[in-house]
Amino acid sequence: MDDWILPRGYRFAGVHCGIKPDAGKLDLGLIVSDRPAAAAGVFTQNRVMAAPVQISRQRVPTANARGVVICSGNANACTGQQGLEDARRMTQIAADANGCQAEQMLVCSTGVIGRRLPMDKIEQGIRAAADQLAGHPDAFHYLAQAILTTDTKVKISSRAVSNLGQKWHVTGFAKGAAMIGPNMATMLAFVLTDAAVEPKDLADISRRITETTFNCISVEGHTSTNDTLLFFANGAAESRSAGASRPRGAELELFERAATAVCTDLARSIAADAEGASHFITLEVEGLRTDTEAKQVAKTIADSALVKTAIFGSDPNWGRFVSAAGYAGVDFEESDLSLWLGKTLLYKAGIPQDFDPAAASAYLKNNREVILRLKFNLGDGHCTFWTCDLGYDYIRLNAEYTT
Repeated sequence: MDDWILPRGYRFAGVHCGIKPDAGKLDLGLIVSDRPAAAAGVFTQNRVMAAPVQISRQRVPTANARGVVICSGNANACTGQQGLEDARRMTQIAADANGCQAEQMLVCSTGVIGRRLPMDKIEQGIRAAADQLAGHPDAFHYLAQAILTTDTKVKISSRAVSNLGQKWHVTGFAKGAAMIGPNMATMLAFVLTDAAVEPKDLADISRRITETTFNCISVEGHTSTNDTLLFFANGAAESRSAGASRPRGAELELFERAATAVCTDLARSIAADAEGASHFITLEVEGLRTDTEAKQVAKTIADSALVKTAIFGSDPNWGRFVSAAGYAGVDFEESDLSLWLGKTLLYKAGIPQDFDPAAASAYLKNNREVILRLKFNLGDGHCTFWTCDLGYDYIRLNAEYTT
């Protein structure tokens, strides 16, 4: 916890309110900014959107946010008008407990789809969380625990940015371990900063960052109903005259680089914590005409069950990798493509290469983190994409999720 750099002007809480049956598992979290903050968000592209997604989307971007209330264990998705009313009620209770307006609070949920929220428990939990709000690392750790579902660990990252005598802090935390597919995944992520960033700038930055981080991870390609990334910027680091420290130009680029680094850490940690995974896979695709083409190839390979099972079995069956690239919908000739597994060249300009299958298998067997590199000769397009293998435990965990 000593490694976390918490931004100034925020308080946190995580409690157990009874959504999850295990009293030892926290299931409700609360973030409150001590002053009005800019807020922006990126949300699921699934046509079936959970009630909290619909409510929060209506309220950002804004210059007047005060925080967000989060519950885990119940997605409040596919719950009709009552779900919307319950999500609004969550923001109202949180606002009343913190002396602000309901519209200043955002809301997120994650968990099982199609079940009504136990609002009596949640209302008591929100009030209990409000009583426990604090700005210290322990409170933040409880919050990070409270948003988890099947995750095995909390996911936290932070950076400090020094510029012209000022220091801004950027800290993020996330949850996600399955139902992970590009265009957001079953994930919630929150990035907090004490820099003073305009809502429009924050919205633009959040969209750009999402494309190269959270939209570049996949476990099984399943886009969830609840995916949400929220950014908050409360300006608590200001030390000069009003508005003087608001990032502009080069300063804004510094902030975006720090926020990108935080989101990259979080995205990688989601893919690495995938349910039942034994390998964390980095896909480097380069040399296509555009970044979009490179991402299309990377995503297709990442979502291939045959690729994932080959890596799970430590089988350097490179034909699966090449064939997945071939059906990605990107025009190329076989002679345009070369492929490496780690440092081993398997396929060069459309021609199979001699390699030691036992050594290639050992690379997969002895390393949790592995790299697949595909190099084309068609341009400068590039994508780094993160995924995992699929093993026996993924099937078991998801087959038994609600039973």
